[in-house]
Amino acid sequence: MSLEPPEPVADDGADAEVEALPTTGDELAALLGGLVRERDDHVHVPGFVVRPDAVRETLRRLRDEADLDHLSCVTAQEYEDRYESIYHLKSYDDPTREASVVVPSPKGAPANESAVPVFPGAGFHEREAYDLVGIDYEGHPDLRRLLLPETWQGHPLSLDYDQDRPQIVPFREHANPLAEDRRVEGDPSAGEVGGHDDADGRDETDTMLVNVGPHHPATHGVLHLKATLDGEQVVDVDPDLGYIHRCQEQMCQQGTYRYQIMPYPDRWDWGGAGLLNEWAYARAAETLADVEVPDYAQVIRTMAAELSRMASHLLAVGAYALDVMGDFTATFMYAMRDREKVQNLLEDLTGQRLMFNYFRLGGVVWDLPEPREAYLEKLRAFVDGVPAALEEYHDLLSANEIVQLRTVDTGVIEPEVAKSYGCTGPVARGSGVDYDLRRDDPYGWYPELDWDVVVEDGCDNYARLLVRLGELEESARILEQCADRLESWPDDDRTIQANVPRTIRPDDDAEVYRAVEAAKGELGIYIRSDGTETPARFKIRGPSFSHLGAFPEMVEGEFVPDMIATLGSLDTIMGEVDR
Repeated sequence: MSLEPPEPVADDGADAEVEALPTTGDELAALLGGLVRERDDHVHVPGFVVRPDAVRETLRRLRDEADLDHLSCVTAQEYEDRYESIYHLKSYDDPTREASVVVPSPKGAPANESAVPVFPGAGFHEREAYDLVGIDYEGHPDLRRLLLPETWQGHPLSLDYDQDRPQIVPFREHANPLAEDRRVEGDPSAGEVGGHDDADGRDETDTMLVNVGPHHPATHGVLHLKATLDGEQVVDVDPDLGYIHRCQEQMCQQGTYRYQIMPYPDRWDWGGAGLLNEWAYARAAETLADVEVPDYAQVIRTMAAELSRMASHLLAVGAYALDVMGDFTATFMYAMRDREKVQNLLEDLTGQRLMFNYFRLGGVVWDLPEPREAYLEKLRAFVDGVPAALEEYHDLLSANEIVQLRTVDTGVIEPEVAKSYGCTGPVARGSGVDYDLRRDDPYGWYPELDWDVVVEDGCDNYARLLVRLGELEESARILEQCADRLESWPDDDRTIQANVPRTIRPDDDAEVYRAVEAAKGELGIYIRSDGTETPARFKIRGPSFSHLGAFPEMVEGEFVPDMIATLGSLDTIMGEVDR
């Protein structure tokens, strides 16, 4: 069932008083007043411990009075003496302004208020925390398991979970989720879902449940959509996750910071964006270990990341042509042709075509391939061909009447609603939300380069397509400038890695959450250390996870083909959703 709309945000003229917003930890603590029990600052952001029954008021004050309107992630974990939920907040206007709200709850009855009435995007996050850790979120409109079947016994990330206990997952006939509570005689809300009355004024139940996926090409992976239809209209859709859950977070918790975690991030995105995921982990671990990356390595990272972004966007654009008009022979094959060029460049650089494992803490594993001049010439030749390729894509897609009919004014999500669900990347920028961590929370070599953030205000599937096409052009601009910098870089200053200790052991109970602008949006990593060389808690915030949480908001009331076009416009990847 879709979540309730966000509570209205009062217009108090905050835009005219941006400078007066509380920014420091002390100022935020003063704003929260008696709600704060104690401070629990993380490595780079202030943290505030609040009571389980003060979650909504705390988040509401931070959202409305401190402009921390982006709930980017919710992390749940169990300690020896307590459970804990952490709400990671940022500002869409300035993501360097951050805060963490820490909510401890007792071992016997782990529970706290749900954040959904303030941030609807917390819906999926809290369901995952309930499913895997066992925390109850009071007032959540749809608190049930997310990754595991409803019949599952126990919570896999709890300390007392019995891994040897057999689990029985019975097959049950699918039932219409709206039939009982909304499509019954005398229910005044029946008309809201397309019902009609017979001669006696009694409502007729005529909705139907249709399973889309999990093994269906339109779901872009192992995703199951439980769609409830009234005729051809979608009246409810429930994304059913967990079919490809691979315990990536738990595997990272068993690996060492220095050597064993870095190969995993590539597996969260098999669309080609793995280097961006590697950077997310590197940024979090480098912040935790206080590692400074050399400038030369930053340029190489930036170049590699943009190649990875282009590989992902080319796949997204080509597959979208298949989604909306079944175009395999032209657009899809053109996109694969250009993506092959990107993969060749990445293979020359990293030695791999998809699972790159090229980044290292403190830099990259090796320099450009020799001869350098030949590699940079090959890179420039590719960049020179991008404008002509984009002209072809615009002719085939954005100027195509079929594509326009399928995408314009479908899958609409307004800016404030997109923010309330934590949407980022092309999904948010397609709704006019000017938010890009490469510019707004600078890292790498991006601040030194000339490029633009692509934003469209159509709020629909068509706008999201235009954003990805525009970002291909901007990535080519970035690549050209990186090639110029790398070519002119002094030979004696080509340091590819900082002097990183062989063994990294951060302080006990240090916590950090850092994110990068991945191909699909904000990809963040939360790490809690315990004084050893492996993390005590490793949490992945995938952008596609939040976008699927917003998906019902975008498709309810639309037709079945619009639902497929909308799902394709999100460019979801299930590796970062299920993890």
